[in-house]
Amino acid sequence: MSKKIGVIVFPGSNCDHDAYHAMKHVMNADTTFLWHKDKEIGNLDLVIVPGGFSYGDYLRSGAIARFSPIMEAVQDYVKKGFPVLGICNGFQILLEAGLLPGAMLHNEKLRFVCKNVNIRVENNRSLFTSGMKEGTVLNVPVSHGEGNYFIDDEGLSDLKEHEQIAFRYCDANGNVTQEANFNGSVDSIAGIINKQGNVLGMMPHPERAMEPLLGSSDGKPFFESIFNSLQLA
Repeated sequence: MSKKIGVIVFPGSNCDHDAYHAMKHVMNADTTFLWHKDKEIGNLDLVIVPGGFSYGDYLRSGAIARFSPIMEAVQDYVKKGFPVLGICNGFQILLEAGLLPGAMLHNEKLRFVCKNVNIRVENNRSLFTSGMKEGTVLNVPVSHGEGNYFIDDEGLSDLKEHEQIAFRYCDANGNVTQEANFNGSVDSIAGIINKQGNVLGMMPHPERAMEPLLGSSDGKPFFESIFNSLQLA
């Protein structure tokens, strides 16, 4: 049975069609757009909050989008146990909305970075990553200026205790190094999961790495992992 996927569109979203294409044309899912003024999500299996520059990234990235009507619906959707994936600006919005802990700072070198990077699977005990082995290295693009993930020492300890770190930046061999952590994120964190396990935020763009034509198809096993989990749910 085809899964039903919703992709939220905010003013300034620019990866919404990337996510739509990845879900509908690569993963063959029943995919629909959700407008930021919508107040209901409906009967969907997964909601994606895509990347871009929602509301021009004024104030802080994601700071205005979190007040859009659709985010109240997302909060209710999460409380009911349904999965939400935030990618890049989507991750920032989930942080601002309090659905994930921590905050985003400007990249360490204060430069916008757009390139392919390597990330390592740190936790395969979530519905998002259960189909991949821990230590698996994925080569996926990043495209952000505020991707320097920050959380205080107490918060970091809590993330580790509850196994909420999903991905870390690494080199091609899976080594977590200072050089690989290009944006300066705390503990090289590239993606985290909430304690309930149904919300994932990540800065890299797996939806932009779905076909060999794009230079990498490493995003496909990530989404296959999600779809397999949804099939079992």
